[in-house]
Amino acid sequence: MTILRVLRPFLLLVLTGWAVADSRTDWALHGRDTGEQRYSPLTSVNAENVNQLGLAWFFEDKTDRALEATPIVVNGVMYVSGTWSVVYALDARSGALLWEYDPRVPRERAGTFCCDVVNRGVAVADGRVFVGTLDGRLIALAADSGERLWEVVTVDQSKPYSITGAPRVIDGRVVIGNGGAEYGVRGYVSAYEAASGNLLWRFHTVPGNPEDGFESDAMAKAATTWNGEWWRYGGGGTVWDHMAYDPELDLLYIGVGNGSPWNRRIRSPGGGDNLYLASIVALRPATGEYVWHYQVVPAETWDYTATQHMVLADISWQGRPRKVLMQAPKSGFFMILDRETGELLSAEPFAEVTWASHYDLETGRPVENPGQDYAGGKATVKPGGGGAHNWQPMAWDPEREWMFIPKMEAPFIYVEPETFVYKPGWRNQGTDRRESPPGNELLHRAISRRISQGFLLAWDVKAGKPAWEVPLPTAWNGGVLATAGDLVFQGNGDARFVAYHAGSGEILWEYHTQSPVLAAPVSYELDGEQYVTIAVGGGGAFGLMSGVKPSTLAPKSRFLTFKLGAAKTLPELPPREPIPEPPQLRPRDTARIDQGRALYAENCAYCHGVGAISGGTLPDLRHMNTPTHELFARIVGDGVYQALGMPDFGEVLSDDEIDAIHTYLIEEAHEDHDLRNTPAWLLAIKRVWYEALAWFISLFLSASSASA
Repeated sequence: MTILRVLRPFLLLVLTGWAVADSRTDWALHGRDTGEQRYSPLTSVNAENVNQLGLAWFFEDKTDRALEATPIVVNGVMYVSGTWSVVYALDARSGALLWEYDPRVPRERAGTFCCDVVNRGVAVADGRVFVGTLDGRLIALAADSGERLWEVVTVDQSKPYSITGAPRVIDGRVVIGNGGAEYGVRGYVSAYEAASGNLLWRFHTVPGNPEDGFESDAMAKAATTWNGEWWRYGGGGTVWDHMAYDPELDLLYIGVGNGSPWNRRIRSPGGGDNLYLASIVALRPATGEYVWHYQVVPAETWDYTATQHMVLADISWQGRPRKVLMQAPKSGFFMILDRETGELLSAEPFAEVTWASHYDLETGRPVENPGQDYAGGKATVKPGGGGAHNWQPMAWDPEREWMFIPKMEAPFIYVEPETFVYKPGWRNQGTDRRESPPGNELLHRAISRRISQGFLLAWDVKAGKPAWEVPLPTAWNGGVLATAGDLVFQGNGDARFVAYHAGSGEILWEYHTQSPVLAAPVSYELDGEQYVTIAVGGGGAFGLMSGVKPSTLAPKSRFLTFKLGAAKTLPELPPREPIPEPPQLRPRDTARIDQGRALYAENCAYCHGVGAISGGTLPDLRHMNTPTHELFARIVGDGVYQALGMPDFGEVLSDDEIDAIHTYLIEEAHEDHDLRNTPAWLLAIKRVWYEALAWFISLFLSASSASA
């Protein structure tokens, strides 16, 4: 081993500016350390005294939508990102605002963002703060003032690219990916010089049109695993979230996303693994040179990304020391790879899985169950497109060698479309979404509770099985922090921030946050006091689409910070606006209502909720007021609310189709009005009936999955 290789980790700290931060007391990197373990060595707050934790300060975001950022804390300053990619620098002791930077993302681009107007955090190095913006820019700010130092556009802004993930800084290089696979883009990851913003290298994750030539040998190799004219649909494979870096091996690991469209028969007719979709790829961070890859789901067709959190650790595996990379991707198998070579060491299911029976460790490939790729027309599959684990970070306990995972159990019904028409710039999933769930709210809620649930899972890595598991009231919950104080912190979708005993899962402390939680907590120390910070604010993919019932109070998106003995309180939340009376019903036309229902499911449900039942982040379209009803056609067809983030659907919907959607929504408004005015005794009877019906439906869905 050369002297340079030995000294590399220490040189890295100096060159990137991380040496100025105390690696124990600060939270200077996205995962606290380069291994992305999200494990704090601090012990002042521990299992014995965590019940004395209280609110020290809070800071409110500009909007009341989803917050997903991991705060970065360096030398007493906290750097966080909020909605619309706004960056704040806060005094980490008091929460006082030091500076604010708004990149002014055009609101009309909201229609090209998959899963809310979120940002998962910034990177801080060498006196600079780096942030990726929703419209595809990478910006460097002065850490002491927020002054913009440079800005580069990292994408073709004429295409529906976006950035929601946090950058990484390695040896003076800022690495950033992008999103937009559902909308038809080609994924890649780029590195820019931290001092100037000059582009240093770019690694594409899927091949482009062969007639244009290939950017690298890796792309030429990947092209042999594709068929048809995939480049017409973009191909997908966006690096929209997680990356990790091993300074000793000098390897950058990127997680690659789903295909565009999802459906592999449309995307690549004739088959093929479609590299590097749903893969973990190891690159040289200095050049972007390909080193190795492991494809988690070959020829993925279910939106099974490998963009989920990766953790690097050194463990003893089957009697020998191994440098491993661990991931709990959407597909439901806990993956352990040798991070030097990419060899698959283990793949055990950590959730219910129906798409594959197991992984063959000799070939490293999954063994798919027949019928689950919906080639026969329809399939109920677990996990669904939301995954058994999504972007919310997990946390590693190096003492127990357990991983704490925010797990989901939820199926998805995939339907092969009779025809597929590619719509540039719009969602092109290749699955038929026109079948809408029941608009009946009682039945919808009952089914949701039966078929989708969240858990905090403690996964014993060596044993390949759960150590303990805690069921949660909702499926969509926050990321995780583990500490040397024998604690695991997680915020939940039911507006609770909870501390669990790491060894048993026992709840030791909880705090009502007033808003759902998606982000992961961090912990840091100042003046001998340990702090714990969490961003609260619900939404995101599941929060927008699922129709999970919102609180009757208007939520607030905030950054909350706790310490022992603090006793600050949050202001009381105001009630939501009163629900207006629905407009006059139109003459009942069942065919017209069904047409509107199908069009709504295909075009509107992603943001305003399935079955026209909002999750509370965006307006519930059953509760529109009279002026909004009067403007409905212009809002949807002419884009008069684009400045507020409402896309213009005039290119994909005719005036008649927009009117059909309006007819359907008026019908649902009256259904909702009647439900809210149902006598309590009758409502109780209906609830019992719908709970029973939901039980039968969940049994049917389980049987459908099992029979496949």
